[in-house]
Amino acid sequence: MELTKIAGTGDCKDGDCPTVYRTVRGTIAVQGYRLAHPTPDHEAVVEIPLELLAEAARALGW
Repeated sequence: MELTKIAGTGDCKDGDCPTVYRTVRGTIAVQGYRLAHPTPDHEAVVEIPLELLAEAARALGW
């Protein structure tokens, strides 16, 4: 799947810090820290619909 970076931390080394990507399927892929069950690197990648992300932003007043 093709990912296009749209946001991320500026001090990232080796591409392993929290980042938000847009996918060609009209979704957002988020790389970040999993809270409940951390991986050995304490990161996970998840994919959510763009509409859900927009709804969350509106709910936060952004």
